[in-house]
Amino acid sequence: MSAFDNQFGLKFHHMGLALKKEDEALKFLSGLGYDEGTRIYDPEQKVNLRICTATGKPSVELVTKVAGEEGPLENILKKYSDLIYHTCYETEDLELTLQALDKAGLRVLPVSSRKPAILFGGRHVSFYTVMGFGLIEILEQK
Repeated sequence: MSAFDNQFGLKFHHMGLALKKEDEALKFLSGLGYDEGTRIYDPEQKVNLRICTATGKPSVELVTKVAGEEGPLENILKKYSDLIYHTCYETEDLELTLQALDKAGLRVLPVSSRKPAILFGGRHVSFYTVMGFGLIEILEQK
């Protein structure tokens, strides 16, 4: 059975953690056995990113604001110093996934158009609000 064998053709990839500073999160994740990955700047999304991974545990993407740049974390970080604010799912076919979500009667609102993500080797990502669930990122497999 494929990990994509579900109604929407999605497979969990990671959860996104918005942070003002990543020091404490890195300390906590390290204590849980996570590797912290390399911090990179993504000019398309105007944030610093780091993917933390551990065998048998969900990956965590640390997302931090870039000083002097207005990016997608502005409103979140005004209210919270840290917050898991999105879940990311991988798809083999974005169009089929969006059609399946619509067919299921889910209200899905686009938040950002698809763009290449440096953290994921240039694979395209896009963000959507699934009403009644929250913000999701969809990472295209190709």
